[in-house]
Amino acid sequence: MPFENETEHEPHPREPSVEVTIVAHDIGAVGGMERQLTDLLLGLRRLGHSVTVIGRTCGLPAQAGVVFHRVRAPGRPFLLAYPWFLLAGSLAVRRHRRGVVQATGAIVLNRVDVVAVHYCHQVGPANPSRSTPLFRAQVRAAGVLKRLGERLCFRTARARAIVCVSDGVAEEVRRYFPDLASRVLTIHNGIDTGAFAPGTRVAQARALRASGRIPERALVAAFVGSEWERKGLEPAIRALAGADEWILMVAGSGDQECYAALARSLGVEERVRWLGVSTDVPTVYQAADAFVLPSSYETFSLVTFEAAASALPILAAPVSGVRELVRDGENGYLIGRDPDEIAARLRELGADPQLRARLGAAARASALEFSSERMVARHHELYQRLGAR
Repeated sequence: MPFENETEHEPHPREPSVEVTIVAHDIGAVGGMERQLTDLLLGLRRLGHSVTVIGRTCGLPAQAGVVFHRVRAPGRPFLLAYPWFLLAGSLAVRRHRRGVVQATGAIVLNRVDVVAVHYCHQVGPANPSRSTPLFRAQVRAAGVLKRLGERLCFRTARARAIVCVSDGVAEEVRRYFPDLASRVLTIHNGIDTGAFAPGTRVAQARALRASGRIPERALVAAFVGSEWERKGLEPAIRALAGADEWILMVAGSGDQECYAALARSLGVEERVRWLGVSTDVPTVYQAADAFVLPSSYETFSLVTFEAAASALPILAAPVSGVRELVRDGENGYLIGRDPDEIAARLRELGADPQLRARLGAAARASALEFSSERMVARHHELYQRLGAR
């Protein structure tokens, strides 16, 4: 495999930069993929690369020095927005591309140098966040469109590198696209280990707990993310019935009314705090004592890595990304979706502050291996190699 032996050192400041074009739907502070792109672009600029962005929205400040070409396309509904961007974005890439071109997934029809894969859609569509028949039908139709678009764009891209965000995603791409196997490599997503760190945002964390009327000595488990059915909010709430000392703090969007009704039926409504979508995720982790995510499927699980960097003991399912981070019993616990199992682990953590501290410190140490700087350095090396050919 041509990129298998890439090193992970920090790039030397005298190494020549290359022009890079990043194509993406959206770049900004909300959303895991959007934040990853933000970190990548800012990191590339710090290394002296000339960076062009082609996308629907870009939340970077003007002083970032990124050239942004806006694609005028709707953001929703997906069944309209996706093919619209596929065509309009392809025209924009043809007109504005510079240097090494990276497409974020199957979103344009052009030939590009790199396709960054955050999600292999051949695995299947995500579980719908609402239960209405119409919404579920739309999700199924969107899944079909994503899979067809992926097959088409991967073929037309003829990319020299298929960059996957975890080993799990890389395995999926090799399985569903065997002709691309020799070009597949993993560059893990990166964590801002400065922003996500123990001891930061102490005052904000206290204020957050106070705003939620959380008793000072109460134990708080953080659940962060949307698509609540897939990520396992139901078993997390059910686990509260067997872990009386814990409060569950939920950050993200979903069918809150449905899950609040579930909490009421279990008698744990007073121990669930709904934060909604938060742009200050580091404070959420600092206000918590543990992190729980019994997800059925992830591609990287950025929130798990961020929680680990924040020195929280991790309770997470062994999905892609998590398998590469969590060592069971050393820096957290690998769990399933059984509420009794989750509750037992919460009780174990609740009864032993030293255990929480030990697992949290080990989680922090593990997360440091997945820093944003390392992620940017790997991309820098890849772009240099491709730009030299």
